[in-house]
Amino acid sequence: MPKTIKKLSYKNAGVDIDEGARLVEMIKPAVRATKRPGVIGSIGGFGGLFSGEFKGMSKPVLVSATDGVGTKLKIAFMADSHATVGIDLVAMSVNDILVSGAEPLFFLDYLATAKLSAKKHAEVVKGIARACKESGCALLGGETAEMPGMYAKGEYDLAGFAVGVVDKSAIIDNKKIKAGDRLIGLASSGLHSNGFSLARKVLFDRMGLKVKSKIKGLGTRNLGAVLLAPTRLYVKPVLGLLKKVTPTAMVHVTGGGFQENISRVLPKGLRATVELGSWPVPKIFKVIQGGGPVDEAEMLRTFNCGIGFIVVVKAKDAEKTIKTLKALKMRAFDIGTVAKAKRGDSAVQFTGGPLF
Repeated sequence: MPKTIKKLSYKNAGVDIDEGARLVEMIKPAVRATKRPGVIGSIGGFGGLFSGEFKGMSKPVLVSATDGVGTKLKIAFMADSHATVGIDLVAMSVNDILVSGAEPLFFLDYLATAKLSAKKHAEVVKGIARACKESGCALLGGETAEMPGMYAKGEYDLAGFAVGVVDKSAIIDNKKIKAGDRLIGLASSGLHSNGFSLARKVLFDRMGLKVKSKIKGLGTRNLGAVLLAPTRLYVKPVLGLLKKVTPTAMVHVTGGGFQENISRVLPKGLRATVELGSWPVPKIFKVIQGGGPVDEAEMLRTFNCGIGFIVVVKAKDAEKTIKTLKALKMRAFDIGTVAKAKRGDSAVQFTGGPLF
């Protein structure tokens, strides 16, 4: 008798449509909780709808950004902890559009994996929804792609897309920044979502640590928990500050550290001087520097080193800015100044120190 050949299905090929549907049902309550004025319809459509009417704005300008979480995801896989990387995903994009003075309106996410796990991936999306709610933006939609053979077992990748709005007259750019302005640094929560390739090389390859390792000076949390501390969301305190102070520029300190990010807002003819020692640096950065060892200059161009966002203000507004942010429960420090550049000056210089 001829051998019976088993019929194939999409599930046999590695794509479980039912698991995807289960994931959608699990995340619906979290997504609904992010609804804000302007949202039209609900989750489940082919496209997210948002009204283009912006009350109180004469010339509304849309601001957009996209980003991911990078190799910080490797730590989540090692620790099997997935509740906070969604917060990182949102923070990286909404903090970027915040630099222009924009209020986040909505967010879209993309999650890709070899095999869906409704329970695990729902944790990720719930983190995304939590961060959206804290930032005042709607989780308008997203895509979950199951692609067998594309990713290692148990791993996934994330991408996020944020859209915000600002009145044209209120856009914050670098056109008004001048010599004498002060750099007000807002505290980070740790590494945020940058520099993890170097951090992993030092901590796990060179020092031989594990995600469950306890390190003196890092408190009661293990190393995995310290590294997975989510990227700080600066939206509410900064938007609150903008009601009282008008910055001349703002900076999101991400990949490239102080040098790359501060230089992006400096017009020709100006430089910034950052005073090392003017803010407390979280101990995890000292562990990484010593464990490498990593040069101080490399630390400053790779990591945020404790400052995740910078508000540049007129000198007369520096004290008011720090007090206002403190009232909004955001630690802030006067970390430097803007000055006229001389021939041969680098855009960002450092004084004081050492870093630790």
